[in-house]
Order: sequence, then C-alpha cells, then structure tokens
Amino acid sequence: MEAFVTRDPVPGATRAPSIVLEDVRLTLASAAGAVNILNGVTLAVEPGEAVALLGPSGSGKSSLLMVAAGLEAPTAGRVSVAGRSLSGLSEDALARFRREHVGIVFQSFHLVPTMTALENVAVPLELLRRPDAFARAEAALGSVGLVHRLDHYPGQLSGGEQQRVALARAIVHEPEVLFADEPTGNLDGATGAGIIELLFSLRARAHATLFLVTHEEVLATRCDRILRMKDGLIVAEERTK
Repeated sequence: MEAFVTRDPVPGATRAPSIVLEDVRLTLASAAGAVNILNGVTLAVEPGEAVALLGPSGSGKSSLLMVAAGLEAPTAGRVSVAGRSLSGLSEDALARFRREHVGIVFQSFHLVPTMTALENVAVPLELLRRPDAFARAEAALGSVGLVHRLDHYPGQLSGGEQQRVALARAIVHEPEVLFADEPTGNLDGATGAGIIELLFSLRARAHATLFLVTHEEVLATRCDRILRMKDGLIVAEERTK
C-alpha cells in the first residue's frame, strides 16, 4: 500500500498568504427583505497557520468559512485562497479549484450512503483522474485508523467513524488549506476529542493551513490565532502562541 504522502515545507521560502479576504460582504434575500450576513470582513491567514473563528450563533462564522472556501460567492469584496483569486470563477472552475487545493470537514459528514468508506474517500482523487486513487484512499483511511473499515458503508459506521472517513476524504489529496466547520458538533465529548487530535495531527503532517470554526474556547486555544466575530464582523483577535 502506498504511504500517505505529505508536503515538506521549503526552508526560508516566502509564500503569499493562504487566505486573503478584502472587505468581504454577503447579503442574502429573505421573505423579510435583504439580510446582511457579512459586513466588510478583511483578514489574512498565513501558510501553515491554524486560525480559530469564534462567535455567537448568527454572527456569520459559517458564512465566512463558506465564502473563504469558495462555496458561497460574496456580494462584494475579494477572496483569494492558496494564491489564487476566486473572483469571477465559474462554478465548474471553483469546483476544480477546491478539488485541487482545499479540504473541507463539516459538522454533518456528507458521505455518499451508497458508497463504501474507500469509495467515499477516493472520490476527490477520481475526479482529479488520479490513477492511484484507491491506493491513496486506503492509505488515508489507514491514517485515521480505519483500514479495517474500507468496505463498510456509512450506515454501518458509528458517528465518530463517519467523521473519520470525512476527515480522510478532506486530506486525501493533500490540500494546501483545510477548512473545518464545527467538526465535532454531532459527536459525543470523547469521540469529538479523538477527531480533534486527528485533525491537528493530519494538518501538521501535511503542513496545511487550518481555518476552524468552533464554539469551544479550549479547542480554539490550540490554534495559533483566535478571531472573534459579532454581527458579521471580526471584532477581536488574539495570538495564543
């Protein structure tokens, strides 16, 4: 079985920020009229940095992640990820970009129920036409402790195992940026703690940038920087290291 490969950082190399948002705004329509979700967010996340985004429900945390990951187009402002501007890209181009450069872990696992764990993890590589898709998917599942569950379907797995499969799928193509939106929200405390350990371990091995949305203060302190949101704006930030 092929080993799960990770990138090595280049000593002394100067790289552009992994995530750049410039005066990003998001307004969505509703039955009651337009709703302002993001109100002019500007931030930069450096390569390899781990950033936690905290804030009360409705503050815009998940919306900000969706915009930064190229899953939601901003109403105004500019977004760049992994050195590439996302402005003006078509849906197909955005999907290709995410497959090549971005990994995303959601609170809900979003696994295909009719596919085995191995098939779910291989999907991003198959879309990239990688001939080694299944070998690398097996290695990624091994890295999250599920090599014995390759042929199991999501319905045959526990919640923690399903999130491990989702995590393996998010990192199998060695993304430069890893987004995680409340990745332990549907798990019990002990299972969630195990997922977090895996998340940080895999992120360190891949030298990936981590952008984590969470409501847990203790978890946030494991990141290099904490951003706090309120009413669609980043209102405070602090370094933890």
